[in-house]
Order: sequence, then C-alpha cells, then structure tokens
Amino acid sequence: MTPGLNRSFSDLASYQGTEKAYHLLPLRFLSLDTDRYIVSNIAGNYDVMRRKELHDLVHHRITPHSPRYDDLKANHFLADTDSTVFRDLLAAKYRTRLARLPDFTSLHLFVVTLRCEHTCQYCQVSRVSEDRNAFDMSIATADQAIALMLQSPSPQLKVEFQGGEPLLNFDLIRYVVLEVEKRASNRDLQFVITTNLSLLTDEMVDFAAVHAIFFSTSLDGPADLHNRNRPRPNGDSHARTVTGIQKIRSRLGPDAVAALMTSTAESLDQPEAIIDEYVRLGFDSIFLRFISPYGFAVKTAKRIGYETDAFIEFFKRGLAYIILLNQRGVPMRETYSTLLLQRMLRPYATGYVDLQSPAGIGIAVLAYNYDGDVYASDEGRMLAEMGDRTFRLGTVQDSFEKLIAQSPLLSMTHETILEGLPGCCDCALLPYCGSDPVFHHRTQGDYQGHRPTSAFCRRNMEIMRHLIRLLEDDPDARAVLRSWI
Repeated sequence: MTPGLNRSFSDLASYQGTEKAYHLLPLRFLSLDTDRYIVSNIAGNYDVMRRKELHDLVHHRITPHSPRYDDLKANHFLADTDSTVFRDLLAAKYRTRLARLPDFTSLHLFVVTLRCEHTCQYCQVSRVSEDRNAFDMSIATADQAIALMLQSPSPQLKVEFQGGEPLLNFDLIRYVVLEVEKRASNRDLQFVITTNLSLLTDEMVDFAAVHAIFFSTSLDGPADLHNRNRPRPNGDSHARTVTGIQKIRSRLGPDAVAALMTSTAESLDQPEAIIDEYVRLGFDSIFLRFISPYGFAVKTAKRIGYETDAFIEFFKRGLAYIILLNQRGVPMRETYSTLLLQRMLRPYATGYVDLQSPAGIGIAVLAYNYDGDVYASDEGRMLAEMGDRTFRLGTVQDSFEKLIAQSPLLSMTHETILEGLPGCCDCALLPYCGSDPVFHHRTQGDYQGHRPTSAFCRRNMEIMRHLIRLLEDDPDARAVLRSWI
C-alpha cells in the first residue's frame, strides 16, 4: 500500500486467503501520513491504523477475541464467522445516517429583494439598488411560494429571508411570517432573517420577539477589514452591524443573532484578529468560510481571491488559536469543524446542505427568487444572476411534484451520490463529506467535478485529515474538539 493511496472495500473483499477467522466487513482506507491510514465503514465509524495492522486486518490476522478484535468488531470492521446479526446492525446504522432524506425539503429561502445599500467586494448576488417594483418580491409571488413550500412533506420548515438586503422589504417579511404561521400551524416552524443589520429598527426587533425570529448577519472581523470588505455610504458598515447585534441581544437574548465571516485575501494573515473580534462581541462560535466563486467575487477575484492551499493554512492557524482560547477558558467553537466532528463521532444525520449525499440541493433546500423563479439552492440562484440558469427548477406556479420530479433535479441528484462518484466511492472520508454540484459546475463544468483538481475536495480532505490528526495525536486538542459535539 503506497502512501496517498485511496482504496475501498471492493478491492479488499476479493482477497482469497486460507480459512478465515472472521468476516471482513465493507471498509475504505486513505493515507493519513507516512505509516498511518484512516479506515472507515458504511456505518460511519473510523479508525486510524498503522500499515501493518491494516495488512493484518485485511489478511485475517487479528487475534480473535483480543481487546483489539473486540474493538474492531464493535465498530463494524469485522464480524465473527458464525454471526449474521452484523448485517442488520450495519443496515440500521446506515439508515440512521440517512434519516433526514424521507423528510425531504425543510429549508426554504425567500429572496424578498435584490436591492441593497452595501457594495460588498464579494457580493454573491450581483446587488442592485434600483426600482423596488423591478427587484422586490410581490405579495402574489410570496403567496405562491408559501403554497409551494407547504407541499413539502417535511414536518420541520425553516423559512430564511434573503436578499439583497431583506430589511428593505420588511413589510413582505412580516406578511410571509404571519401567513406561514396561519397556514402551517401544525408544523415545526423557524424563521431567520439574513441581514447586514444596517437598517434594523426597534419595530422590526419587536416583531421578531413576538414571532421568535432569529437573525443571521455578516461579520468579517475588525472594523477596518469588515469595512473594506463590506463598504457602504459613510463607511460605517461595521459600526451599524455591531449596533444591530446589541439591539437584538438586548431585546431577544444572546442567542437570537449569529454571525458569518467570509475570508478574503486580506483575511488570511490575521485569523487571530478576526477571532478576537468575535470573542470581543460575545460570540461563542465562528465559521471560517472560503470565498464562493459567484457574483462580484468573480469580478474581484484577482484582488480578494486566493489559492485553496492558502485558505487551508488560514483555517488551520485559526483553528489552533480557537483551541488555545478554549484551553485558556474562553468558550469558542469553529462551526465547520463542529459539523464535521458531528459526522465523524456521532451516528446521527446532520442537516447541513453542503455535507450530504446525494447533494442537498432541491431535496434539502429550495430558493424562491424575487421574480418567482425557483432554484435548487441559494448558490444556484446566485449563478443565475450571472446569467447561468442551470439550477433553475421552475417557478412558484409549478407544483412541488413538478419541481422535484419533472425538472433537472433528478439528474443532478443522480450525479451527486458520493457512493457512485469516481474518487469519492472509494474514499475513507466519504461518510463525512458531501457534494457541491453548483460549485463544481461553476469551476469545472459539470455537476461531479474532477476530484484530483477540485478545490472543494482538497479543502474538505485536508480539513478532515487535520481534525483526525488532532484527535489522534494531541490529547489537549482532542478534549476541546470533543467538547464541541
């Protein structure tokens, strides 16, 4: 086995040895470093093995009923030759990891306007500030979107208001919230407004308090960095965001507002300063996010963009600092690491759209654009603003069944099942990863992408490898990481 080699159980299952002391169960393996391999199975369990031990496992040389044998059996890497119960156990665990699929679409994005008073360098929706009649969602369109959303079988419905700057069309937000509460009183409802907070008023906060509405905002770091990334008239973007955060917390509590950052080239040499700003403002988590290749981020790529490896180093440095803060008694989590750790260390399904197989587009999320078009994801409608309508499924006048079963979605879903994708089907990290067909379509020309040169693949593989090394080799870091889940 050569370091770097990525192999699957299909290669191993054909091994013909002498009388076998145990059944070898389906597994995949991937090099972690010079002499160690990540070994995983369809139940989502992973182990780290030296090359010799992996050879011993494959060649049926693990001593039966030894402590190591029992550990590998408990985690479904092998089974006693006289046992058949392992099949049922594996099936049950696999079903558990995919338990969200039958619920179908639970996240519904309402793009209530394209208008915005910011001119962010990486804006993903090609912001506009003109006529509200041309760029605001109408009540009639909202009514049709609500009716369409209610055709989803999901018992949980999360309504997220997007823009532009959605607070520029707050009257429609108010209307949608009241209508959804009236028409879907038997569902588990959640409302989120994604906003820069610059236009937040006391009236809006009061309405949010009555209807349990959460807020999500953008915070790129200290004032100078944030204001350069997200300019607005008077240069007070950061100050207005901080004021809005404080306003929401004072009325709704500390957990009613979350923040997301987007990393630009200027971010890469200051992860500590960015994280310190989140700590200063009372946040206990931060999502160290890669810049997306949509909208104005494409036009400004030479100025604000960076290579994937540069981001990976930024991520590792930021994660190290967050772990150090925890060790000093400062509670702080890195959100993407937490999502991955939940998938690695827990048996349950997670709802994060970008970490699903098949891809979460359409079957986990739908985006209702201001003009009535329906897209398979928010990134899909961002791509449409650039002139590429590949991920448009139809309009709000269509039925849910037509959008799902009589649109390009079936083809997209079929091509994004990791278990059938070259480069993914035999990867040990498959149980924890996902597929991003919009990203791959934009950067590589098809839904699947080319794994050896995919920035999505490289980013995820290196982050997951790094997390596993920390869990295996650094007891102090392991204690912090496990505490996050």
